Amino acid sequence: MSDPAILMAPARFVRIRLAAVIMGLTEKAIRRKIERGVWLEGKHWRRADGGIYIDTKAVEKWVELAQG
Repeated sequence: MSDPAILMAPARFVRIRLAAVIMGLTEKAIRRKIERGVWLEGKHWRRADGGIYIDTKAVEKWVELAQG
C-alpha cells in the first residue's frame, strides 16, 4: 500500500530568510527595500512574534506593476 499524497500550499507570509530564497533576492536587498520604504509596512511586510514577515502575494503584485 502506498503512502497518500500530501499537498502543500506555500505560506503567504514568510520570514526574510525564506523570502530571499523564494524570490531570488539577498536578505540584505530585502532589508534595504524595507529600510528605504520601497516595501511598505502593512502592505508588503508585517511585524509579528518578534520578526518581520514578507507578504509574498503583495510583493508579487509589486513586481507585476513595476515599470521598466
